[in-house]
Amino acid sequence: MPFPPSDTKYPVILPDGSAHTGTVFLSAAIDHPRISAGAYSYASAFDPPEDWSARLAPYLFDFSPERLDIGSFCQIADGAVFITASANHRFDGISSYPFAIFDDASNDGRPSMPAPGKDTVIGHDVWIGQGARILPGVTLGNGVIVGAGAVVCADVPDYCIVAGNPARIIRRRFSPSDAAALCEIAWWRWPIEDILANEQEISGADISALRTVAARY
Repeated sequence: MPFPPSDTKYPVILPDGSAHTGTVFLSAAIDHPRISAGAYSYASAFDPPEDWSARLAPYLFDFSPERLDIGSFCQIADGAVFITASANHRFDGISSYPFAIFDDASNDGRPSMPAPGKDTVIGHDVWIGQGARILPGVTLGNGVIVGAGAVVCADVPDYCIVAGNPARIIRRRFSPSDAAALCEIAWWRWPIEDILANEQEISGADISALRTVAARY
């Protein structure tokens, strides 16, 4: 069976020929004005929702000022949630209570409301483990791995593994120079046919071999 196109909603086919509804390519499953997802990025859930955007980013509303941008070839496990900036309360003063939400007057400029927050940005080929929480305004670099149950409250450099609450860097997958080389190679931008033809080099750990392949593109 050929590799499914990136606009396939249910890319996993079960042995009986039916589609596995618990895994979706996000670019086909999400229709939200404040969310973008790159090609072949997928999310999984044991209890598949009707609204994948609400499951993944429950505080990101159509009218929210911030965005959630997810790169290509990301892998998002069951229970992972993006807590975007619209979930924030003001906490630089005495009270964090959002009085304006319960008032009939406009929320605009109200002193109990926080200022608009930063976008949440997820790089390419990022694996987010089961039950992880990505807090408002975080940027995850390319190739980052987020451990199960981690609470990520700060930016993570390319090709690092983080875990814990608050999440901390457990180790670097590659040296900073090698991570920079991988970002320059950017295999996730290649046509899917070329990616599949070079699966060994992309899935392996020999950067020089991947660099040799990349020189042909």
